[in-house]
Parts: sequence; structure tokens; C-alpha cells
Amino acid sequence: MTLPSNLINFILDDSDSDDELELTISTIGELLNKKRKISLHRGSVFGRTFIRRNRVHGHHKLFHDYFGEDPVYSSTLFRRRFRMNRSLFLRIQSAIEAHDPYFVQKRDAAGYLGLSSLQKITAALRMLAYGVTSDYVDEYVRIGESTATESLKKFVKAIVSIFSEKYMRSLNKNDIDRLLKENESRGFPGMLGSIDCMHWKWKNCPVAWKGMYVGHVREPTIILEAIASHDLWIWHAFFGLPGSHNDINVLDRSFVFSDLAEGRSPPANYSINGHRYSMGYYLADGIYPSWSTFVKTIPYPQSHKHRQFAATHESTRKDVERAFGVLQSRFAIVRGPARFWHRETLKDVMKACIILHNMIVEDERHVSNLDYNYDAFDDTPHISVSHDHTTKFLEFIQRHRRIRDRDIHSQLQQDLIEHIWNIHGSRM
Repeated sequence: MTLPSNLINFILDDSDSDDELELTISTIGELLNKKRKISLHRGSVFGRTFIRRNRVHGHHKLFHDYFGEDPVYSSTLFRRRFRMNRSLFLRIQSAIEAHDPYFVQKRDAAGYLGLSSLQKITAALRMLAYGVTSDYVDEYVRIGESTATESLKKFVKAIVSIFSEKYMRSLNKNDIDRLLKENESRGFPGMLGSIDCMHWKWKNCPVAWKGMYVGHVREPTIILEAIASHDLWIWHAFFGLPGSHNDINVLDRSFVFSDLAEGRSPPANYSINGHRYSMGYYLADGIYPSWSTFVKTIPYPQSHKHRQFAATHESTRKDVERAFGVLQSRFAIVRGPARFWHRETLKDVMKACIILHNMIVEDERHVSNLDYNYDAFDDTPHISVSHDHTTKFLEFIQRHRRIRDRDIHSQLQQDLIEHIWNIHGSRM
């Protein structure tokens, strides 16, 4: 932006002193800088087509269709399109409005009402649920492409900030006791869940990084390591490593056993076939190492006992595969190729989808036995930073060795083979 010559001459002629001239020139410089900053945000530009979207009409239509006293669409259609019940959606909306003023409806400089939180959150959820581009929801929600993208980024950040402490927490004592009781009835006493990895294709991976992110799927991907239980709750999620890694490389870098190695994890006491154990385990496939915290299947079972164990193990280990399938079914954005450029945005999207997934699991869980109290979060142990003497290094090494103990792994597998044979062997 340049100033006309007649304006410059007027300023020079009208200035009485050098100080006033310097002040005038600095003021003009500030205005020019502000103009440049504003232009970066793609504001009103001469020649650009302005779309009168009638945002208030879009809000009223959305409210009448789904949130009014007598909505047009039923609760079943609401759950299908928003991936959750209306009550859960309203709870999330209220929390996000209180957390981030961006989602509070405001008036612009001309006094017109802007987009409501319903419109912004609906646009973000539709993009997560259907994996569509940001301008796909414009016709119905009446929201521009750039605003929809900004709403999605702020929405996932708010979800992670508000709900991660509760819905991405580690196992506490109540959780462990419940999982041990539940999995004992399934034939696997001591089991805490199933572990596996999932690849998310990164469409807009920078060219310079593709060699690092291309793995066995021949396309750039980012890996999610997760542990899930039978009810599809995802207890552990480690996301962000390049797709060139395998499951063992991811395991070496994840924090899945950090609490256990540092002595912060509650004990899991159980007995199988006359042997007592104090650490829970996870069902895993053959690529995982033979540690005491993993139980793997038998690759080529020969005897009836081994075949029965392998069949039971494989059917039970599908919990994490089912969790991945439901997560991708609910939020198609993690099933299709990721279109964002920045890894931090992808991490926020993945974490938000997992948190929303767990919130839906909790909301739709039908409790048939009062002993299974899934909402006991008050007993979560408080972890704070201590400046006293830390855990002795030798104790840490001993716990670390117990996690990787191959002898315990073999003994546990043999005990489970005998245990499952005693339960199902008579049916062969």
C-alpha cells in the first residue's frame, strides 16, 4: 500500500517541526503494518465475491431440526449424524462454551449476530464424523470454509483440554479390579486388555518426510498404539510415530509401562493353575516380545490344548481390533486420508476422536450389574511432583526386568493353556 503524492506533500507542508513530522510518519507506518496484518486474514478485498449466508437463518434451521422441543429429526437420526445422543452433545457444548469464548455467539461491528456454538460445533463434528472437506457443510450450516477449519481445530483442542484427564486416564484400582473380574469370566484371569497398532494415512505429508513416514502400506502413515477392553474403551493411546516403524519400535517409545516400571501402577493380584501373579497382562499378536506383561498366541498349534488356547486367544484379542473399527466407523476422518499439514493438528484430531469415543462408550453403556461401577473416578490416585528422594534405581531396574521376564511369560502362557483347557476341553 502506498500513499498518494498529494497526501505526502500535504503532510510535509503542514508539519511545523521535525518532531511532528516524525510522529506523523511513524503513525502512518503503524497503519500500514496493521493493514498488512489484516490482509493476511483474507478480510474484505476489493473484487472478492461476498456471500450473504444468512447465518441467523442457518442457526434457527439447525436448532429447529435437531434441538427444538419438537425436532424435525428423531433421536435415532441425531445419533447417526452426530455420533452421540443429544444429551451428551449438549453437555459437550456447554463445557466448550465455558472453556473457549470463540464458541460463544457474538455480534460483529455492524451489530449482526455471528455464528452460534451449535453451528461451529456441528460443522466440526460433521467433518470428524464423515471425513468431509471444510466447505461441505456450508450449504446447511451456513459457515465458510476457513471458519469451519478454524472451528474444527479449536474444537479438538478444547476437547483434549477439557476431557483428557477423565477420558484418557490410566487404570486406577477400581478399573483394574473390574477388568480382572470381567476377563476372568471370559477365561483370561489377569488380563487387562488387548494391544495393537493402527496406521492413519497422511495424504498431505511433506515430500521431504515421505521416506520416513512410508512403511509396509507403501504410503505415508502415522501410527496409533492403543489398548482396549471388551467394552471398547481405549485405555491407552500413543500417537505420532512415523509409519516406517513396526509395533516393537512403537512399544519401545511408548509410555504403556511407565507407571508400572516406576511403581505407580496399582497391583493386579490373581492366580492361575496354582501360580500367583502380581502384574496384569495384555493379549498381543506374534510380533510383540515375549514379556511377562504380554500373552501371545501359539503360531502352529498341534495338540487339542494348544488349538483351544489359540482359538480362544484370537477371539478375545479382537477387542482392540473392534475398538479400531468402531473408532473409524464413528469418525471417518481417521479412516480416510488425513488432509492437514501439521502433525500437532493431527495429534489433536486423533486424541479428540478417542476422547469422544470413550465418552460415547460411557454414555451408551447399559449397566446390568451394580458391582460394575464405571463412573467411580473419585478414587483415581492423585499424582503430584515430589521433591523428596525418588524411587530407588535398583527397584526400578527390578520392576523393568519383571516386565520383560521371558520365564514368567512362558509360565503364564502354559498356565492359561491349562486353564482354558479345563474350561473348554470337555467340549472338544
